[in-house]
Amino acid sequence: MRNDRIIIRGATENNLQNVSLEIPKHQITVVTGVSGSGKSSLVMDTIAAKSRRELNDTFPTFVQQYLPKYGRPHVEAIENLPIAIVIDQRKPGTNSRSTVGTYTDIYALLRLLFSRVGQPFVGYAESFSFNHPDGSCPRCSGLGEIRELDIHKLVDFDKSLNDEDTIHYIAFGKGGWRWIRYARSGLFDLDKKIRDYSPEELELFLHSPQIRLKNPPAGWPKSAKYEGLIPRMYRSIINSEEGLLHSAVLNPMLRMGTCPDCHGTRLNEKIRSCRIDGLNIAEACALSITKLNEWVRSLTQPLAQDLKQAITARLTALEEIGLGYLSLDRAVGTLSGGEAQRCKIAKYINSSLSDVLYILDEPSTGLHNHDIELMKHSVRRLRDAGNTVLLVEHHREMIRMADHIVDMGPGPGSDGGRIIFQGSYDALLKSGTDTGKCLRTESSSKFEVHSSRASQELRQGCIPLRHATLHNLQDVSIDLPIHCLCVICGVAGSGKSSLMESMRAEHGQSVVYIGQKDIGVSLRSTPATYMDVAGDIRKLFARKYKKKETDFAFNGKGACPVCGGKGVVVAEMAFMDNIETQCEACHGLRYSPEALQYTLDLPQGSYSIAQVMDFSVRRAVEQFAGTPISEKLQPMMDVGLGYLHLNQALSTLSGGELRRLKMASMLGEEGKIFVIDEPTDGLHPKDTGRIVQLFRRMVCEGGNTVFVIEHNTDVIRAADYVVELGPGAGEQGGRIVFQGTPEALAHCRESLTARYL
Repeated sequence: MRNDRIIIRGATENNLQNVSLEIPKHQITVVTGVSGSGKSSLVMDTIAAKSRRELNDTFPTFVQQYLPKYGRPHVEAIENLPIAIVIDQRKPGTNSRSTVGTYTDIYALLRLLFSRVGQPFVGYAESFSFNHPDGSCPRCSGLGEIRELDIHKLVDFDKSLNDEDTIHYIAFGKGGWRWIRYARSGLFDLDKKIRDYSPEELELFLHSPQIRLKNPPAGWPKSAKYEGLIPRMYRSIINSEEGLLHSAVLNPMLRMGTCPDCHGTRLNEKIRSCRIDGLNIAEACALSITKLNEWVRSLTQPLAQDLKQAITARLTALEEIGLGYLSLDRAVGTLSGGEAQRCKIAKYINSSLSDVLYILDEPSTGLHNHDIELMKHSVRRLRDAGNTVLLVEHHREMIRMADHIVDMGPGPGSDGGRIIFQGSYDALLKSGTDTGKCLRTESSSKFEVHSSRASQELRQGCIPLRHATLHNLQDVSIDLPIHCLCVICGVAGSGKSSLMESMRAEHGQSVVYIGQKDIGVSLRSTPATYMDVAGDIRKLFARKYKKKETDFAFNGKGACPVCGGKGVVVAEMAFMDNIETQCEACHGLRYSPEALQYTLDLPQGSYSIAQVMDFSVRRAVEQFAGTPISEKLQPMMDVGLGYLHLNQALSTLSGGELRRLKMASMLGEEGKIFVIDEPTDGLHPKDTGRIVQLFRRMVCEGGNTVFVIEHNTDVIRAADYVVELGPGAGEQGGRIVFQGTPEALAHCRESLTARYL
């Protein structure tokens, strides 16, 4: 057995076609290939899932019920598999109490520092936590913002407690478990309207603190306390995780704003009075990471010396990966996916763990070429600490950095799922794969000349933006061109998205925004349902046989009676993972025997509803040529998703495929203003060229204006007009560094982008 390699045998997850390979340990391996070729199926759904599943199996079954569930990957065997840590772009925690400081553990070290060195002494380390009663602001409970309850939006004062929907929140309806605490307290006439309560009754109903009832009725729990509606709402709902979970119901009843007592710092006045060299802990956390690192390094107090090294090591890791512009008090929920991923990498750089398998999912996403150089340094540090690093990547520089490369393909979907190359970067350049060709044929330094047309359109009109100050924008005024492809570029955190948000705020009704947020996925959502052709196909069957459309729907009467239209039977295994097996009644087709007996005549034959839904998008466009079905599916062809099947569960699609599907659903408009956020993320260079051609058609044929927030140099070269923000990130950004044609940008000395063109 070779212990220096991870050995995978017979992987068949999703579109993998019996893949077997060996991955060298203690090296950086990049898995690349065209979009949809099976990269994520191999790395995430097979290798990572196997490692995490077997790690979870080491815990008692009682503990396993609280752990994340990972499906059993379809693979014969994996040998020499280390414990895997997946560093993806999902945010590590989006609750309002999670900040960059708490997530990276730097805030815990700062709390210890202030408890030792700060003057005057106000308490031990836990007292400096905004999540601790000794440290949190009493008014906002450590949230930094107040959410004041509008009682008239919560309570209908013209109703009694015996009426329906008197208190408009979960479980407060008549008979609900929260309603019972008021109805069975014996304190109120249940048929009396709230507005008719005496002042004493109203005070008791709305504002009473927790009290024990002196003579409670028979139905009152022995240990229960009575509490007024308003303090109860704040304690158990508004200032708790439940409020976040049910924010859609709760927020309309609240007035939001910065807490006037703590001014958004989350901490009470006593804790804020403790200072080190003029700064309290809230002011220190409000500094950029770069400035905070300088401040910590400057401390000379003897009791601070051992903590200085630990704090600066973590701050330096964040700086080195390009996050020096963030502050520790920044809520994790406000970070981009790329920023969240880099926070995770920086956290693990200082870890004492070794012989770990770190799996990174497209770490170059959302990064300028300047930031990618910083990312490469951090990834090498993970490897040099004795770990194995496995990346799913497309970016040229990240592939160049690899010790070992695995190229998958040759095509997407059923045309992929095979290993078409393994070896070094130099060997990949000499190979005949699409990836090798794209890397070997470095993008030409010549630019597509569209500037004359762009200048002509600029004379015809523009979108004016004046004195924009959103986030880090520094009083930006600019005339944005119309009827052209305009790229907004600059380093991460330079203000690109803020500029587009400001433009959207002024021209929102006419702007179509296509962002990075993935579309919702489930076992029942498919390309056919998402592109709204499933109903059209069912209509054809229903019209021919004079049936109802639902008779041909796997979400309706046409569903297989055994699996309910899922195509699989799910067996719940108590504390263990659920087991999914193909439905033996419909063999995974989802439909009932009655629905399957009817066929539709098409140019190439007669097909049942299940057979039609199993068409690839490309085949469906051909079979339904000249119909609304073909027209609705054409945008999927335009974004390169013709290989997907109409009935393919969206849960099996990669992130790049989901984003392109979202783009496809919003295309076809004419005379619109599009803002598209980093559309090349997760795309192979071959697919990037197709997207650029699509943008060109949108401008030239559809008369649209396309603003693209992008780092990809191929897209920048193809632009009519470029706006670069910067020169740095955060406080160092927010200014217009350049505006003009790509040709002129290449000669701009102040531009960080120019050197990569």
